[in-house]
Amino acid sequence: MSWTDERVETLKRMWTEGQSASQIAKELGGVTRNAVIGKVHRLGLSNRGTEGEEIAPAPAAPAAEPKVDVAPPAPEPEQAAPEPVARPAPAPAAPIPARRPIVPAGQPLPPQPSANEISPEALASQREVEKRARKLGLMDLTERTCKWPIGDPATEEFWFCGLPSAAGKPYCEAHVGVAFQPMSARRDRRR
Repeated sequence: MSWTDERVETLKRMWTEGQSASQIAKELGGVTRNAVIGKVHRLGLSNRGTEGEEIAPAPAAPAAEPKVDVAPPAPEPEQAAPEPVARPAPAPAAPIPARRPIVPAGQPLPPQPSANEISPEALASQREVEKRARKLGLMDLTERTCKWPIGDPATEEFWFCGLPSAAGKPYCEAHVGVAFQPMSARRDRRR
């Protein structure tokens, strides 16, 4: 299935009408709900804020109610004026928890764990393997090739190891040693 101009226009029209991604996929045919959502994001269509497919933004902290002073009724001539009542100050609003930033496509990734968090043996082995690696692209990977990513995905120098993978694992023996470390080794590094 390809996104022809006609199909894109249908998607845009149905999206602005408030149709769900599932309904749009059903109408277009030959496309999944996830494909519709992906195309919506690539087209930069706005979030509609409707029920169902969209994620509602975090609710804002409730605004403090305005302090309204009510004048006491006028005292009768023989009674003394009542004393003003002190009102407690409103409680401060709870802080909104910070969210981790989302890195847009094509932007550099945040700093990754440093090399000193990996055991020296695994790091040396990994460097040797990278010298022998087949340097495959994403579309060249198979069940039997190591899928260890090397480099920054936002640059042209990004590739996958491509050496034969270990039985039942997605990586070659050297990268399995880095990815699947025993619990005791991880615990010892933290100290």
